[in-house]
Amino acid sequence: MDANAWTQFGCGVVALTARQPDDARFWADLEAAAQSSAYSLGLIFYSQDSFPADLLRSKMAECAVGLPYAACSTADEIGGVDEGAGRCLAILFPKDQFAITPFRIDGIRSIGFDRIVAQVKRERQAFEHDPAPFAGTEDKGDTFALCLIDGLSVVEEMVTAALHWALEDIPLLGGSAGDSMHFSKTSLILNGAAGDDCAIVLLCRSRIPFKIFKTDNFIPTDRKLVVTRSDPARRIIYEFNAAEAASEYALAVGLDPSSLSPLSFASHPLVVRVGGEYYCRSVQKVNPDGSLSFFCAIDDGIVLTVAEPTGMSRSTREAFESVDAEIGGIDFVLGFDCALRRIDAQNRQATQRINAIYDAYNVLGFNTYGEQYLSMHLNHTFTGIAFAKPPAEPETPS
Repeated sequence: MDANAWTQFGCGVVALTARQPDDARFWADLEAAAQSSAYSLGLIFYSQDSFPADLLRSKMAECAVGLPYAACSTADEIGGVDEGAGRCLAILFPKDQFAITPFRIDGIRSIGFDRIVAQVKRERQAFEHDPAPFAGTEDKGDTFALCLIDGLSVVEEMVTAALHWALEDIPLLGGSAGDSMHFSKTSLILNGAAGDDCAIVLLCRSRIPFKIFKTDNFIPTDRKLVVTRSDPARRIIYEFNAAEAASEYALAVGLDPSSLSPLSFASHPLVVRVGGEYYCRSVQKVNPDGSLSFFCAIDDGIVLTVAEPTGMSRSTREAFESVDAEIGGIDFVLGFDCALRRIDAQNRQATQRINAIYDAYNVLGFNTYGEQYLSMHLNHTFTGIAFAKPPAEPETPS
């Protein structure tokens, strides 16, 4: 492999990036990785604008025969050699450190909670009964689960709750697939089979110590909006406080209703209080009738609080520093960062500071339409899994 085209971390994980589909070096590197048979899975995050799903499937079938892979479209990609939007990012997990079993849950809009639980339990039981996941060692590693979910399915809360229930003590995190903020159609691919109304779950064993964590940066204000008319199934709010939703939201945040945009929603998130903690319920878009579509579940009677983001770079840095100290040094982080956090960072001219933090801790991942963390579907949050640096090799006496 060309050393300029890829990054390898201490645990053997490799990151490859391509800016255009005709990047011959990228596909040659993937072909070499597949032929080596050294990797248990490739995890691919891609921009549909530059890498349509059918093209990606075709290129993987041509260049990476024998390499299992899971892929999803994004609102943007994070990390790798070549920075910027509109890329394809491939993360390769070595077999000697990671044992990964992927499966797909189809028809998530209609399948229902119980059927998801039953499928995941079957997969988990088979995964847990593997007597020797790592050849030549009795070490079974520690387990976690990743999920990639159609970010336009409007059922992420139900899917996340079902996964959490079925996985029992296996910690879960993940991200909702995006489509570069077009809000039209996402795509997910598992070993060449593509779809949108689905979720991909990865059951993972890692011989590398890890820590799952999350961070956000919003402070609730005293401004309240009561949902008085909504369509929960479609995540649409028609009225706040018995008035048109868009106008009432604009009044609460001090903006002209005609000026509302993704930047407005990123700068003035709404939060709901659950069990003493606040969780974001971010607005996706304004509809022509003055209603608001949301990224997370809503319902009549919910009281939403206007929040103000504050200190994103500080809170992000503190979260990473804490995890780094806890695990004895971060090798790399697999991360899922809300697209609205990215927009808010741009608005506050904090993008360079955030990117510097992500670069310092080797964050690989994507900007999402929602984040999953244990049993919760979240917005305006970074969720991640940090893997520890390998122990330093003892020095050889001279």
